[in-house]
Amino acid sequence: MKVILLQDVENTGKKFEIKEVADGHANNLLIPQGLAKPATKDALAWLEVQKELVSKLAEEGLNKAQVLASSLDDMEVTITMKVGDEGQLFESVNSQKIQDRLKEMGFEISKNQIKLEQPIKDLGEFPVKVTFEHNLEATISVIIVEKTGE
Repeated sequence: MKVILLQDVENTGKKFEIKEVADGHANNLLIPQGLAKPATKDALAWLEVQKELVSKLAEEGLNKAQVLASSLDDMEVTITMKVGDEGQLFESVNSQKIQDRLKEMGFEISKNQIKLEQPIKDLGEFPVKVTFEHNLEATISVIIVEKTGE
């Protein structure tokens, strides 16, 4: 029996693939559990619409990621921190602090997208990579400066 898979099914196939499976497997497992549906003419027409929709959404996601990556690339992000008498930071700068600062600047980036090899523990300028879907990335300059006026 030919079926259209509605989800990835282990040892059978991926979502939206058309597969030839045993009648018993289709009627007893795949169709009752909503994992597949019979590959009728109407179902095949539905499948084409779904594939176009998924493709369109993926393209929109790529465009959004490209715009965000290009707007972040080479951006300077300044973070002010308290510094001790000998120039040491009282606390290190991690992905969360960078994410918070980017959010203040109007960018919705998750801390998992910020690739920081180790927390920043000194004053100065540091290049930091930000990754996006579709293998896109941007490099921002994180500038750590001393907090003054207290």
